Amino acid sequence: MTNRSTYVRAFLFSCVIISSFLFAQKDASRELRRLNAKIDRIRVQVDSLKLDNQILLPELMSAFKQAVKSKTQQDSITLVVLKRINTLSNKITKLENQSHYMDSSALEIRNDLIMVDNKIVTLTKTYNELYQLKLREDSSPTSRTVIDNKKYQKIYTEGMGALQSNELEIAIKSFSELVALDANHDLADNAQYWLGECYYSQKEFKRAITEFEKVFTFPNTNKGSDAQYKIALSYQYLGLIDKAKEQFQRLLDYHPGSEYYPKAKDALKQLSIN
Repeated sequence: MTNRSTYVRAFLFSCVIISSFLFAQKDASRELRRLNAKIDRIRVQVDSLKLDNQILLPELMSAFKQAVKSKTQQDSITLVVLKRINTLSNKITKLENQSHYMDSSALEIRNDLIMVDNKIVTLTKTYNELYQLKLREDSSPTSRTVIDNKKYQKIYTEGMGALQSNELEIAIKSFSELVALDANHDLADNAQYWLGECYYSQKEFKRAITEFEKVFTFPNTNKGSDAQYKIALSYQYLGLIDKAKEQFQRLLDYHPGSEYYPKAKDALKQLSIN
């Protein structure tokens, strides 16, 4: 009985072990099927990705090549545009330089014309004064002695002749001598003015301004507007534009009836524009 009971327990235990193994094997088989199914799904996804790559990769490569080509074209166009801009900039700079040169040339020509006009006016006035001086010699002498007056007029005539011949050093010597000889003579203010004119003709504009300003020290001088106009022109030649404008305006204010009034007005307008 005891042996039989032992066999029964051993048999039951064996059954339990076998059942457990079978159940475990069944669970392992189920898990294996689940893993295989998952692997199959992954394989399907991988195959799908491969297919996508096979389809999309050429398209992407084509798109990339096109983008690179387009970028190259854009860079090429940009380079051309930059070159054109640089060319235009150089042309503009060249035109500006030419314009500056033309402006400088025009100013130089204008200044030369003013000097020529000044020479014409100077010659005209000197001839007129010499004519008036000749008439004065033929008239009755003044309270001065005839010898003194004739000597003064002789030196004055020599100075005017030297100025007309552009012998400026001789003219300067003559007019300086006259002013020093008799500053109260009727021709003293004229001599002082022509002294300034000599320095102006030599383009010694600073000295010319000094001599022209002395004209105003003579009472009732008839050379006031002449001196004022030349002072303004001298400042203009020196490049002192504000000072020149001030002196031209002074002529307009104090000498409205002057023959230089239109010229001063035009000069003031031109300087204001520039």
